[in-house]
Amino acid sequence: MPSQITSPIGIFDSGVGGISVLRAMRQQMPNESVIYFGDQGHIPYGPRPMEQIRSFSEAITNFLLEQNAKIIVVACNTASAAALKYLREKFPDAQFVGMEPAVKPAAEHTQTGKVGVLATPATFQGALYASVVERFANGVELFQSTCPGLVQQIEQGNLDGEETRKILKDALQPMLEKNIDTVVLGCTHYPFVIPLIQQIVGDNVQVIDPAPAVAKQAKRLLEAGGMGNQSTSKGEVKFYTSGDPDVLKSMLLMLLGEGGEVEKVNWLNDLYIEQ
Repeated sequence: MPSQITSPIGIFDSGVGGISVLRAMRQQMPNESVIYFGDQGHIPYGPRPMEQIRSFSEAITNFLLEQNAKIIVVACNTASAAALKYLREKFPDAQFVGMEPAVKPAAEHTQTGKVGVLATPATFQGALYASVVERFANGVELFQSTCPGLVQQIEQGNLDGEETRKILKDALQPMLEKNIDTVVLGCTHYPFVIPLIQQIVGDNVQVIDPAPAVAKQAKRLLEAGGMGNQSTSKGEVKFYTSGDPDVLKSMLLMLLGEGGEVEKVNWLNDLYIEQ
């Protein structure tokens, strides 16, 4: 078994969204090796029942720990909302970094007191979001949209097509009319369409990408636990998907800026993954 220092970081998401977090981690910790699991056989997570998302998240965590992952990054807002607390209780010896909508920096930044939040239904329904709003959004008015269909468009690589533009315009136009000056991205897929969002909202509206802060937190935890890899060589990334490996492989250069091999895994049921 490799030492914890050279062991990989485990990252998972319902699909390619977590690559936005992986991209930030590659910038901040290029020497760390990573195992990335995209559960594309089950995408989208957003409309699914919380219990089912918890089952998927538990099985994926088991899979990543079997690959000696030294820390688990739940790079999916929906899975974080549904399962993060559960995972921490279920795997007390593992360290987790999750996603929470960046309501706090938005509340600190806004001048108009009006903030737009784009996220999936499960994220908005989760206790995590409610807690963040309660703690940090005092005196700030939040306007929410679930952007139906946006995750699927991004999964297909349609980052600036007509359909993607229409979904975003339908979500953002009513918010702009309410005088928002900040947009929070509450789904890891959404940073890939920041250029399009910025086109729609204009230069006076700040768009907050949570990925760099999540990468920073993962790095902080590794260093605090003495698990940071000090090697000067670039770490490798291994990709696993429960969907079509060719589809994921074809999107890596566009989304991550580097390629990689993608291995297929199969779900035997909601609770067990076979490599």
